[in-house]
Amino acid sequence: MNKFETELKAGNFVTSECIHCNRIVWPPSDYCDNCFKEVNWRKVSQNGIIIELSRKENDVFCITEFEDKIRVMGKLNVEIHMAKPGHTVRLSKCLLNGKNSFFFSLEN
Repeated sequence: MNKFETELKAGNFVTSECIHCNRIVWPPSDYCDNCFKEVNWRKVSQNGIIIELSRKENDVFCITEFEDKIRVMGKLNVEIHMAKPGHTVRLSKCLLNGKNSFFFSLEN
């Protein structure tokens, strides 16, 4: 299990960042995808912006962007008519249960 999966299993949303290039490495890796040097790991901001929305039955899913680079898909805890692309959401929970799962709350 890599560092990203270990942290996700503990409920922490992290990414790798190259201190040499000053770049976020996404998807996360132990090495920079630009200069191939080792990276530092850090928590990702809990606030993101909705990019796209979708609904399956009563569940609402969204692609959310964090820190202008990191995009993940997760479940949104509101009805679809309450959210729109561009709205700010807050990561309320992340976990690893055989797959990466992210859950978001709409920010007011």
